[in-house]
Amino acid sequence: MFRFQHIEALWALLLIPLAIALYIAYLQWRVSRLRKLGDPALTRNLLAGRINGRSTTKFVLLTAALGLAVVGLANLQRGAQTEKAQRKGVDVFFALDVSRSMLAKDVQPDRLTRAKQLISRMMDKMTNDRVGLVVFAGKSYLQVPLTIDYSAAKMLLETVTPDVVPTQGTVLSEAISLADESFSQKEKKYKTIVLISDGEDHDEKALDAAKKAAEQGAVIHAIGIGSPQGAPIIDAATGQQKLDENGQPVITKLNEEELKSLAGATGGSYTLLSNTNKTADELVGIIDEMEGKNYGSVLFTDYFSYFQYFIGAALLLLIAEWLLPAAAALRKQFETRKA
Repeated sequence: MFRFQHIEALWALLLIPLAIALYIAYLQWRVSRLRKLGDPALTRNLLAGRINGRSTTKFVLLTAALGLAVVGLANLQRGAQTEKAQRKGVDVFFALDVSRSMLAKDVQPDRLTRAKQLISRMMDKMTNDRVGLVVFAGKSYLQVPLTIDYSAAKMLLETVTPDVVPTQGTVLSEAISLADESFSQKEKKYKTIVLISDGEDHDEKALDAAKKAAEQGAVIHAIGIGSPQGAPIIDAATGQQKLDENGQPVITKLNEEELKSLAGATGGSYTLLSNTNKTADELVGIIDEMEGKNYGSVLFTDYFSYFQYFIGAALLLLIAEWLLPAAAALRKQFETRKA
């Protein structure tokens, strides 16, 4: 079975018909110029160093080299070996606080950026787990349903800003409930919620939501981000500090006790985010120790690649194109001496 590893590279083949069209247009323009000098058949022979068909031959060689190089970059492959493997893992929802307070800079470059970096690092270290993303502020939204496509999840994670949730505030209960409802309701285990927030909750239902999630088999690992001393909230539109009605800077402080209580209600852990890599390693390690469910057999196929043959052929054509002027000149010199 053959396939292209990077099939999107084949779009570059569209450059070939474009190049052909441009070359034909160039030939027509050149003929029209020669007609202004006289009979084209006679004028061509008067041009110094001109050899009939050389430019077309060079163009064909370059175009063929381009086509072969593109096919080489797409990497034609043939399946060589197939084997079955059992894949086990857990379902992990990242619940990410995107309220305006997450723009505070008591964590560099800011709280939200560091939180996104943590999630990305965790995905880099995960293998068989399914991941999803819930974003929340005053409301909660399912940004990424459960998936094993980490690349797509990371791409959508990068687009997350406070603007994706128009209702501001921090309502932890809605985030926990939405993540819990987005898990499979047929199972009461294999579920983890990684809650990343500064803990400035604006309602009193979060603990009840955590206990309900625990009844459904979910474990909450809470990540606190920020500092207990707090920092001013930055207005994303102006880049200036947000002020209250008295003209004083609005200070946002990390509420560790809130996050610890939510994690403790589900038998989970609480971590203050400081070293991103260390925290990612610890959390992934905890998740890996959980009992995983069997996601079924997965087929893995080893492929043999043929890209080197196409790249090699393209290089040979480029060398031939480069040598063509010298070879043509030698041939013309030989014909002149013979005459």
